[in-house]
Amino acid sequence: MRRAVTVAVSVLDQAAASLTNIAVLVIAARASSVDGFASFSMVYIVFTVLLGLSAAYVGQSVVLEKGEAPEVGAAARSAVTFTAAASTAAGVLLLAAGAVIGGVTGHALLALGAVLPVVLVQDGLRYAFSALRRPHLALAADLLRLACAVPALLLQPGGSSPARLVLVWGLSALPAALLGLALLCPSVRNLPGGPGRYLRKGHLGRRFAVEFAVGNASSQLAVLALGILASPALVGALRGATTLFGPLNTLLTSVNAFGPPLLGRAGSRRATVRAAAALAAVLALVALAWAAVLYALPDHLGRQLLGATWQSASQLLPATGSQYAVMAAGTCALVTLRVLRPRATLSVQVVFSLLSVALMLGGGYLLGGAVGVAWGLAAGSALKAVAAWTRVARTRPEPTPSGQGGQRSAAPLS
Repeated sequence: MRRAVTVAVSVLDQAAASLTNIAVLVIAARASSVDGFASFSMVYIVFTVLLGLSAAYVGQSVVLEKGEAPEVGAAARSAVTFTAAASTAAGVLLLAAGAVIGGVTGHALLALGAVLPVVLVQDGLRYAFSALRRPHLALAADLLRLACAVPALLLQPGGSSPARLVLVWGLSALPAALLGLALLCPSVRNLPGGPGRYLRKGHLGRRFAVEFAVGNASSQLAVLALGILASPALVGALRGATTLFGPLNTLLTSVNAFGPPLLGRAGSRRATVRAAAALAAVLALVALAWAAVLYALPDHLGRQLLGATWQSASQLLPATGSQYAVMAAGTCALVTLRVLRPRATLSVQVVFSLLSVALMLGGGYLLGGAVGVAWGLAAGSALKAVAAWTRVARTRPEPTPSGQGGQRSAAPLS
């Protein structure tokens, strides 16, 4: 019963964090011109990549800490300390890049560099609380984050610059970060907390970061490159379309987080695969149904959601809906591989994530612009799902070394 409550609170916390991200993008789209939201989206992709790397390198490893409370508390304190130091260093690099680039996008990068330590530390506290088995404290901080971010952005005048929106969004995380630190302090006071453990050779976060880089960041960076070199409006359209599928992101993130331990208790290999296949079918149908609802949305309601960006984003909904359907199937397959043979996922991620980027750039953008990019991403996700399920069909369970099964099962799979 207690475990069920913990899982439920953790899912609610993930939902609160995801809802904040969705609300930020929706409000920014409504408050910006098409070009302004395109610049905002490009900077937000930079943030998303840095957030994912932080979660993979630090967050995914700290939640796997085992041992007595003092040991876990020291690991949690080290995680927050390392995140603060690393995000400050990354912020300085963004400040330098923004100063060199200049213009609207450069100013937005300057704003992101200024607020990056606040937003990354606030997000990193969620993993520290998870490691300490206090997800209710993470939920409290994330609800405060949501309560601060939405009103702060809604108060901004129409036509606000991307830099202003980034700055307001980032500073709105400060109350939640301070609350999180205050709630964490009693559990880690007087414990060692240097960041050195995250620089040691063999740190698990390096493997997780590689999987994130090839499985997620590569496609986002490719989209960012298209925005810089070809069409910034393309980035805004893609970001607008994916924002509308925010609830699906929450579901897939929850599957990544809680799928491995739940499937691991299914019993036999056949039962594990059947449960994963059923879950994949349900999630794929949910994605297609959600895409159908969005596609049928009247234009005046769409414009209320995304403002001027709706016109370009709505053209991508069939492709983006298809992508999320096959992503659901692929995520369930990768989670199943984590249970059956943990070492089998990295090769699938590397090969088919790079293939997805090639389809997006070569067969997608060159042939069909923004719509082609969206269908290229969908095709890449479909091939990855097929490859992952093929690997599942050919895989037999692998004995998990003592003390490392949980570590592998929590790696990011998106």
